[in-house]
Amino acid sequence: DNDFEYLTKESLGRRVSPAAPETSLLLRKATGELPHGGGSRFKKGGAEYELIRRWIQEGMQYDPETSRTVKHIEIYPQNRVLPLQAQQQLTVTAYFSDGTTQDITRVAEYKPNQPKMSEVDHHGLVTLKDMTGTTSVMVRFQEHVAVFMATIPLGRPTPDLPEPTNFIDKHIFAKLKVLGLPPSDDCDDSTFLRRVTLDITGRIPTLEQTRAFLADTRPDKRSRKIDELLDSPGYADLFAAKWAGILRNKAGGNLEQVARETFGFHSWIRTSLSTNKPYDQFVTELVTARGKSGTNPAVSWYRAVKDPKDQMSDIAQVFLGVRIQCAQCHHHPYEKWSQDDFYGFQAFFTTIGRKEVYKLPEDDTVYHQRMIAVAKNPNTDRELKPTPLDGEALEIPARRDPRIDLADWISSPENPFFARMLVNRYWKHFSGRGLVEPEDDIRITNPATHPELLDKLAESFVKSNYDLKQLCRVICNSRTYQFSSFPNEYNQDDDQNYARYYPRRLSAEIMLDAMNDAAGAKNNFNHQPVGVRAVALPDDSANVESFFLRVFGRPQMDTACECERTANADLAQSLHLINSDTIQNILSAPNGRALQMARDKSKDDRTHITELYLLTMSREPDQGEIDTALAHLAKKRQQAAADPKKLSEEQAVKEAYEDIIWVVINTKEFLFNH
Repeated sequence: DNDFEYLTKESLGRRVSPAAPETSLLLRKATGELPHGGGSRFKKGGAEYELIRRWIQEGMQYDPETSRTVKHIEIYPQNRVLPLQAQQQLTVTAYFSDGTTQDITRVAEYKPNQPKMSEVDHHGLVTLKDMTGTTSVMVRFQEHVAVFMATIPLGRPTPDLPEPTNFIDKHIFAKLKVLGLPPSDDCDDSTFLRRVTLDITGRIPTLEQTRAFLADTRPDKRSRKIDELLDSPGYADLFAAKWAGILRNKAGGNLEQVARETFGFHSWIRTSLSTNKPYDQFVTELVTARGKSGTNPAVSWYRAVKDPKDQMSDIAQVFLGVRIQCAQCHHHPYEKWSQDDFYGFQAFFTTIGRKEVYKLPEDDTVYHQRMIAVAKNPNTDRELKPTPLDGEALEIPARRDPRIDLADWISSPENPFFARMLVNRYWKHFSGRGLVEPEDDIRITNPATHPELLDKLAESFVKSNYDLKQLCRVICNSRTYQFSSFPNEYNQDDDQNYARYYPRRLSAEIMLDAMNDAAGAKNNFNHQPVGVRAVALPDDSANVESFFLRVFGRPQMDTACECERTANADLAQSLHLINSDTIQNILSAPNGRALQMARDKSKDDRTHITELYLLTMSREPDQGEIDTALAHLAKKRQQAAADPKKLSEEQAVKEAYEDIIWVVINTKEFLFNH
């Protein structure tokens, strides 16, 4: 009904012209005669064109009481196992309210979810490319959607798959067997230690930790290390930084006014993680927060996100994996959500009251206004009661805060969105990509690469009483997580089947901290103690002063999407690593590692170099690396001996070690978690 009003009556009916149908904007834009954002949809004179032209010419007849409507669509086939570069013709059928059916293959809309793996034409002919894995094609007709899934095997024998450690491996290995995709070998101990320490704590292992782990001969030392890291302060630091970004803990440049509030909110997040507060409790406390942020820090989220529409959208995206924003103005193009769904969900937030205290944000008060919660759909003027997604409208008395009912529904074990969203987010944290990608866009038209694994992870998470540390433990203990990042001859192009570990660049904060650890330097941020780690920063305020954090993609915390954090390489980053003041200050820090090594006569150069590699790479250097470093040290000593008044030996050796550290921290092996 809304579409009919929009096309025929809104803006004085300018989109259609019954007297001269061919001049109608509806036809001229659809054929590409007039440019518009949707592109050309069909050709002039074609069957679709003539159908619409006749409808306009005949007066645009439409009676919602008697006109048949589409109830759902079906696609055939829904799933196929196909060889590389194969083709598959899809057939789409519409099922109408009067019991009739119609082939709509020629008028349906098609979109591949992985364009690098498949393409599809306007008539539903899918053409696969030369890449193994799983690909999908979304089919849309009006507000209805369906999905075609194709599995494309490589076809190599996989007789020597390793023994699974847990249910993760069983699902991953079963898919690899179907694909005929041999996985990489297990990673060695040095690689595992550095990988898991970075992933759980955001730090590189210390020299002592590396030596102890490599010397440990116990068969369960990897599991022990995982447990140790999860109980360390670094775990809470890293994941508090992750959640502070997602929950928009933004100072916004007004540091004096909001510092206490952003610090308090970050501290609440960090304490929740450190004490392993059940995730459902964490979310409930956030969603239902009321009172003053000075006494209830979770209230701070309502400072950052003030508009009820934004509150609703953030809650849906962050905790449910539903990007419902599109449904505010029109039916979601790739999902089932309507405008009524949008405003019905928004109604949960319409009774929130706020009392602000000038320059004392910690005294700002969030409270429930005793009134019936409703939200009006502006296009229909319908008043909608609070309604969970895919649920029925709730009758909530005025005295009761509707957010309590919302939190109960969100965190219910029966909620199909809640646990799946969280485990997918954490899977991406440890694996480099989500089982559903993007990780917070879980919908029928964006299927998981391993749907059974996603369901099993969610089920396990619920059974553990929403234990976040246990979820990390399960993922990190899997053989899948512990595969080498070095590809074999078959899995080099794999980026969705986890036949190897996917290397990824260190985040801005982790990279800066790792460089400081390598060089024996300390951060010095405004309004922070000297030596605070970048990964422990509570809000976005350091982004203003630190070009390093900005250029390497630390988020500004403007949105609830982790996509705000960027990992793209560019020229500015390369130049910054080569000759910036930041890097020079790190290398030449007072009493830094280079100076300490130059002064420490109890160890020879070879030992210093070995310890540097153990610290930065968690492995000993190979002979070529040792020889190169020793040759550079010898050259610097010769320069000092030739003119001792210009350059002392200690200064020469210090500069040589600065050069060596600079080379090490600029290697891909250092800059990437692999």
